[in-house]
Amino acid sequence: MLRSVDTPIKRDVLKDVTLEWRTADEIEKKFGPEGRQAIVFFEKMKLVETRWVSVGGNYPEKSYHTYYGSFSINAQWPVYEISDVLAAAMMSDEEFSAIEAKIIELVGKEGRFSGDIAETLGLSSTMLKSIVRRSMKMDYRGHRIELIREE
Repeated sequence: MLRSVDTPIKRDVLKDVTLEWRTADEIEKKFGPEGRQAIVFFEKMKLVETRWVSVGGNYPEKSYHTYYGSFSINAQWPVYEISDVLAAAMMSDEEFSAIEAKIIELVGKEGRFSGDIAETLGLSSTMLKSIVRRSMKMDYRGHRIELIREE
């Protein structure tokens, strides 16, 4: 959640898709390339739902809208887990990019079991999952980490 509103563009895109269904092209036209990246991130984080719409008689396009109109958060986590989640969310872009690059190198084109990556890098499974969830380049598919491919 912290990463979904960490830039003005992400905040504005999230507000926009809360009010109306929008296609990625509409979002990019209004907010630029960073807007399109934001909507891909929101889809990955399961913050938006999708549906296919016909726009001007052309091929159907995916459109986006938020799942939720509001959030109610009442959570309890062990300190050792939440500290990893918050550390990954708040780490500097430079530190994050360095770790992300190492993970991507280990994942390769075919993907890889997350436990192997965590062990190789000496990360807890919670820290690894938090870093992968923050990334715009990779995601979990079951217990595997794979690179994101645009549809």
